[in-house]
Amino acid sequence: MNIKESIKQFLPKYLSETDQKNLLQELDSFPDNIDARFFTTTLKDEAIIFQGDGISGLQISNFPDSNIFTAKCIITANTCDIDSSNKRLFDSRLTYCPLLSLEKYVANLQNKGIAKIKINDHVSAIKSQKITQILYIPSNGKLPETIVFLDRINNCKVSVIDKENISENRLFTLSNYGFYMLLLKLSISFTRIGESVNRS
Repeated sequence: MNIKESIKQFLPKYLSETDQKNLLQELDSFPDNIDARFFTTTLKDEAIIFQGDGISGLQISNFPDSNIFTAKCIITANTCDIDSSNKRLFDSRLTYCPLLSLEKYVANLQNKGIAKIKINDHVSAIKSQKITQILYIPSNGKLPETIVFLDRINNCKVSVIDKENISENRLFTLSNYGFYMLLLKLSISFTRIGESVNRS
């Protein structure tokens, strides 16, 4: 997939000319700049849950396994949809996917006896954002290198997160660059038109 060209077609209209230019510069350096530029500290004290936020302590299920456990997760729900000021006739749900340690994922592949060269190629593809259903997130100080399987979505009530203390549970907020990488990966993972199936 051509990340740079895809995003250029859909640059957000609310960004200033300078911010658009900065975003394009980041895209021109992709994939060699998947580092701290993925994140921002500008919104760290906002009492808002943003799409793409890393949040700790959310409950995860993995059916048919009936066990429930808590995990660090990334929010996949749209910021507007989960904003309590956006009144609806129904309650919107918070959707999220668990954040998985890349190191532990690699160790699991090694334990399965997969050849080292295959694992290295796989990790390289992950870090270049070439695997459609996996989002790679670089280390940010609070977390090591992390991956997200976008097909492992969970949901809960938005009220589960205490917005007054959200900064304590927020692990990261994505920058413009990181956020649009997330949006592109979600779009490609869930809304590909070119599935080569004639549905007439």
